[in-house]
Amino acid sequence: MIQVALAVVVLVVTYYLAGVARRVLGRRIARRFKRPSVTRTVLRGIQTTVLVLGGIVALQVLGLRIGNLVLSVTVFSAVAGFVLAPIIGSVINGLFILSDQPYEIGDMIYLSDEDIYGFIEDITLRYTKLFTLDNTFLVVPNGSIQERDVFNYSAEDARTRLSLDVQVTYESDVAEARRLIEEAARSVDAVIAGGPDIRIGSARYPAGPTCYIEAFADHGVNLRLRYWVTEPYKLLTARSQVQTAIWERLPEADVEIAYPHSHLFFDETSGEMRVNLTDGTDGTDGRRGPPPSPGREGDAPPGPPETPDGERPTDGTDWDPPSGRSED
Repeated sequence: MIQVALAVVVLVVTYYLAGVARRVLGRRIARRFKRPSVTRTVLRGIQTTVLVLGGIVALQVLGLRIGNLVLSVTVFSAVAGFVLAPIIGSVINGLFILSDQPYEIGDMIYLSDEDIYGFIEDITLRYTKLFTLDNTFLVVPNGSIQERDVFNYSAEDARTRLSLDVQVTYESDVAEARRLIEEAARSVDAVIAGGPDIRIGSARYPAGPTCYIEAFADHGVNLRLRYWVTEPYKLLTARSQVQTAIWERLPEADVEIAYPHSHLFFDETSGEMRVNLTDGTDGTDGRRGPPPSPGREGDAPPGPPETPDGERPTDGTDWDPPSGRSED
């Protein structure tokens, strides 16, 4: 009973020492690595190591030898290896994430396969935590996030370039349309109006909004506006403001936004088509419908037969409608 009490005391002291070690070494490690994710991982490792050592001491107090403990751990690892394989894979991928630095705590990322925007909250050896823009908490295992397309919007430069396609008719003043579109984009506060060129790799691009002729499409001239926003956190809001400004300026000039339409031309190469125009009535009550067929109940009897010259007899002779039988 005394050994159990001593083991419990050892575990309590070890837990306290683990917390003290994390608080004491926190600032030194943060200054050493200068990356929040690596700092947190190292501190977790130190805390876990202290706890494991305390656990070993507690087991020795209980009289359990290290050799027996190692044997038990070996057998358990062999049995649970298949179960722990995904966790081990996530840990290995976590090491790659920490070394490759695809994103850092506080960065805004975009998961293209799930159409999710979010901010990195924490990076561990097993998973990555992020808060989405819908105020939901998402935990992604490092094994799966390594296989996804992750877009980092705030890794080094928070400025983000957006594109907007505007199609105008061929009858519009294209030069005036380009000028108005660029002017509309500059009027939005979140858009960078100008300044030194922005460098991406070895290339440089204009900082101000620029409108290009992208293509001559079927229904009009496709103009592509490229502009930079100061922050990536409200991309949809900035895009909507730019489109609203363009919508308000284009009607002031000889510019019309194109929409799908077709013109039909007929000439001597178009062929011929027979067309029969009728009034669409049956000749009785004025209702539209096909003419009545003879022989049905309620139909009027057929008129007198026509003479060979196409006229009906007018001599007043009686005429009996045909009965459909021939007499000998």
